[in-house]
Amino acid sequence: MAYQAQDYTRVLGMTGISDATLQAHFKLYQGYVTNTNTLLERSLQLLDAGQEKTPDYAEVRRRFGFEFDGMRLHEYYFENLKGSGTPDTGSTIYRQIERDFNGFDRWRKDFLATAAMRGVGWTLLCYDTRGDRLLNLWVTLHQDNILAGVQPLLVLDCWEHAYYLDVQTNRPAYLESFLANVHWGEVARRFDENSEMQQRKKAA
Repeated sequence: MAYQAQDYTRVLGMTGISDATLQAHFKLYQGYVTNTNTLLERSLQLLDAGQEKTPDYAEVRRRFGFEFDGMRLHEYYFENLKGSGTPDTGSTIYRQIERDFNGFDRWRKDFLATAAMRGVGWTLLCYDTRGDRLLNLWVTLHQDNILAGVQPLLVLDCWEHAYYLDVQTNRPAYLESFLANVHWGEVARRFDENSEMQQRKKAA
């Protein structure tokens, strides 16, 4: 079955991230969905034609991670937007952040410092499902430095298309706007869903 682009128009109307930026962003996301489907179909065509040992097949397989992660990270990004920007201090994700970063403010400082680095890519708050700890990661492009066994919880697009129309090259202003619009309820849901394994271990 082909992947389908999701409708994220519900995030329109935010302060600090304009509708013009979001509408352009939706079109970019649609491109990643289209390319993911194209590469899947092309790899099967080459396989069925007995060309799985060709450079064409290898290039299609290598390119797939870029397009698929471009699709999926955009979905996480849009889904964790249009919130109040204020986490529930009684939530399990807030308590885990406080534990793993020795304070929410210290986590925020590290997250922003990671996101402010030069380069194109993403900043992710992730949960290491085996190690039961949170990590802030920089992901180059869409696929480089994704760690095995981690689940994205909070996803921030740091490519210039996410903010240039609004603040040009002032990435720090965009980062503040992003944090002011984080849907922490969605972040908490992702964490609770993926921390069940650890909770079962502790209860055993």
